[in-house]
Amino acid sequence: MIVLKSQREIEAMKKAGEILAACHKGIAKLIKPGITTWEIEEFVEKFLKEHDAKPEQKGYKGYQYATCASINDEICHGFPRKEPLKEGDIVTVDMVVNYNGALADSAWSYGVGQLAPETEHLLNVTKEALYKGIEQAVPGNRIGDIGHAIQTFVEGEGLSVVRDFIGHGIGAVIHEKPDVPHYGLAGKGPRIKEGMVFTIEPMVNIGRHYTKMDQNGWTARTVDGTLSAQYEHTIAITKDGPIILTAQE
Repeated sequence: MIVLKSQREIEAMKKAGEILAACHKGIAKLIKPGITTWEIEEFVEKFLKEHDAKPEQKGYKGYQYATCASINDEICHGFPRKEPLKEGDIVTVDMVVNYNGALADSAWSYGVGQLAPETEHLLNVTKEALYKGIEQAVPGNRIGDIGHAIQTFVEGEGLSVVRDFIGHGIGAVIHEKPDVPHYGLAGKGPRIKEGMVFTIEPMVNIGRHYTKMDQNGWTARTVDGTLSAQYEHTIAITKDGPIILTAQE
């Protein structure tokens, strides 16, 4: 069942989103060769505590960290670690913030130092794909319109969209209905309605879209070792269209 949110609930989630967005802005200033994702993890823990917020994914289904930190060919759910980031790397930092019981979810990919042209292309296309998906999130459209817009754009740029991990509704818990694939057919899926709150979070690979799991049972990688990027916002549907609750602008 898709739970529609009240204006009060959306405003509460927006406050969580503002904290999350500010945290990402802080992370952006830290990214440089030599920093570790463990240092980013510690920064996030401290930042959220200072803002009276909590990392919601810490303890979720046994996950141990405040952040997911995925490097290069890791698609999602990478563990923070003490391995220094290198020039030309990509690191995607994903987190869910709980502020007074209201949740917001956002991932962002960061380039480390000077990037190769194909890496820049991957980041630019993935970010633009996110916003092309958001453009379709208007009342009366269907969830499939979001995925179709993303897939069409990404594949037109010579890249691939991951199928195994998708966007989702969010509210009292991290994952609710509806499922929000980043691929598929226009005109299919649930009708988008005022009061829905969900994430759009395309994961895009330079190579094939297939994934494989690490032995830790969490981290997904590209099967061919190519780079992957992800950008994610939490959005609320209003009668006038989507509002980005995790906007960094």
